[in-house]
Amino acid sequence: MTDETCQWQGWREATEQALYGPGGFFLRPEGPAGHFRTSVHASPLFAGAVARLLARVAEELGTDEVAFVDVGAGRGELLTGVLAASPAGLSVRAYGVERAARPAGLDPRVEWTDRMPEGVRGLIFANEWLDNVPVDVAAVDEAGAVRYVEVRAADGAERLGGVVEGPDAEWLERWWPLREPGERAEIGRARDEAWAAAVGSLAAGTAVAVDYGHVRESRPPFGTLTGFRAGREVEPVPDGSCDVTAHVAMDACASAGGGGELVTQREALRGLGVSGERPPLSLASSDPAAYVRALAGAGEAAELTARGGLGDFLWLTRTVPGPRAGRA
Repeated sequence: MTDETCQWQGWREATEQALYGPGGFFLRPEGPAGHFRTSVHASPLFAGAVARLLARVAEELGTDEVAFVDVGAGRGELLTGVLAASPAGLSVRAYGVERAARPAGLDPRVEWTDRMPEGVRGLIFANEWLDNVPVDVAAVDEAGAVRYVEVRAADGAERLGGVVEGPDAEWLERWWPLREPGERAEIGRARDEAWAAAVGSLAAGTAVAVDYGHVRESRPPFGTLTGFRAGREVEPVPDGSCDVTAHVAMDACASAGGGGELVTQREALRGLGVSGERPPLSLASSDPAAYVRALAGAGEAAELTARGGLGDFLWLTRTVPGPRAGRA
């Protein structure tokens, strides 16, 4: 094997090293919040909505002791917000699932782990987790063959590698068929497996995955692989200097996890009381301070539910039924 050959890897292997290997992007002290803004960082209204969902799940299970599992927990921002917003009388056993080390000052009630807890009863919530499960990339060559795309980690240069066969080829044919030279796709099989494992860890309750994604009828013809650094979109170079991410084939994940409901974040949050509607002008006269607070909240809600922005994220919800009553 030559030095030139050693420089090239599939995108899944290269991304794994870039994000989670020694010195990887997501293991840095600043965490994801140092580079991009998620719904969690946009407004505490998001954590409040998740807390209401958690309470709803507890009610459905007939218990006041419930688990909350934050998958891809970052530095514990959502966990902190949900614990603060949970209603009095609800006992929450909280888990942060994350490869990075436990952040300093995190609520001692949170169990920090690098793997899914098994057999919990409650809510699993994965906000922008699946998009960072590394995947391979495929493209159609000039002869019409579907090949893996290989990348050079040092500079992000690409070349075509071997022909895609076996389970990856089957996944593409079912979920993201490629036909014309130049078409590209991210092979989402690893994400399907990750989501199925998350759902399978529930004894009873609800699992939710929130991500920017697409379905079979609207796949982008050239894929979605990209990078982010310091709040800006950049070329996806898997050298550890930036996030490497791609949109999620949410319908494929749904199928792997046994089904579920797929709605936009706009729909999901409105169902949890986050609407973005402006307060009535009459409030400005009767209680100006309350009007200002309500107006600020409406602005934050509008950002979380905006078309063309965070509101277009997809929520995949899978409920695992179980007997009512029991401990988290």
